[in-house]
Amino acid sequence: MPDRSFLNWPFFEDRHRALAETLEAWCAKNLPLDHHDVDAACRELVAKLGSDGWLTPTAIDPGKPGPLDVRALCVTRETLARHDGLADFAFAMQGLGTGAISLFGTPDQQRWLEKTRAGESISAFALSEPRSGSDVANMEMTAVLDGDNYVLSGEKTWISNGGIADVYTVFARTGEAPGAKGISAFVVPANTKGLGVAERLEVIAPHPLARLSFDNVRVPTSAMIGKPGDGFRIAMSVLDVFRSTVGAAALGFARRALDESVKRAAERKLFGAPMAELQMVQGHIADMALDVDAAALLIYRAAWTKDMGAARVTREAAMAKLFATDKAQEVIDKAVQLHGGDGVRKGHIVERLYREIRALRIYEGASDVQKVVIARQVMGAA
Repeated sequence: MPDRSFLNWPFFEDRHRALAETLEAWCAKNLPLDHHDVDAACRELVAKLGSDGWLTPTAIDPGKPGPLDVRALCVTRETLARHDGLADFAFAMQGLGTGAISLFGTPDQQRWLEKTRAGESISAFALSEPRSGSDVANMEMTAVLDGDNYVLSGEKTWISNGGIADVYTVFARTGEAPGAKGISAFVVPANTKGLGVAERLEVIAPHPLARLSFDNVRVPTSAMIGKPGDGFRIAMSVLDVFRSTVGAAALGFARRALDESVKRAAERKLFGAPMAELQMVQGHIADMALDVDAAALLIYRAAWTKDMGAARVTREAAMAKLFATDKAQEVIDKAVQLHGGDGVRKGHIVERLYREIRALRIYEGASDVQKVVIARQVMGAA
């Protein structure tokens, strides 16, 4: 049984504790799914999560607008990730893909949220490009005003849910000013003429990923989210919310690795006694538990701060994402070591965790980028 004592911390309200309890029971009954066909599995997961009500925290309710509950997002991602990395991915992308629409969309644009929260449509966040990943301001894709339309031309890459999404939030250069100030955001349905999948991308932990091509894709001016030139600010505001949840997913992976290691140490015998009696093993377990709790404190501090009304949590979210993802990598590596040969056997839970965790240290701001963000926040406040 995983440690749930953290739910008694003052960061949480009773509704978050109830969410964790009921979702835990749902996960035990429904996860993991067969991942043989990743696209099909993601579609099934989105539909199942939506029909059973678990996608409601991913976006605002257009009928009753209010702030996103970041603690609910984090609790959900942590719980799902502990059971099945692909389920966490399916949940997370519904939130990230529609984050800009939730925070800045018009009522007409927010009609998409009814479908994504119900699991009837899949969303995606199209920001990265071949030559502008971490350096968003170096974006090359253009959106040129032509009468009542914008014409989008260029490429996006490493797009999660690329190829299976029904709607994309797309960022492109509209040119109001140089660099970051000349970028805008658009809602682009997947069936828009000229939008194509140029390449499906395979990674060590299979997820739906693609490089997208935009060949004179025409969208109405009403597809713009916010005002011209607001795109960079919108993207950073969305990441401000969802970076903490990336840390929460890493925390879920780390908790599972710790649980599996404690079980292994109790059951496996070495030199005539359980592994758990070896001081070196105890030292590894202690380090893992320390990293898990420290990561949780940073994650839920950031989530709580945002939920309490902070306009931005750039520093807190960057710290949470950086520490949780880097330490989860270390925790999982220790788990692999404690499992010996089983730890690298294909299909074993800790082997899957080892592959799953690596991407979290890259996407939504790589670890080195988070250090830059933190340093600028600290020095700017001095």
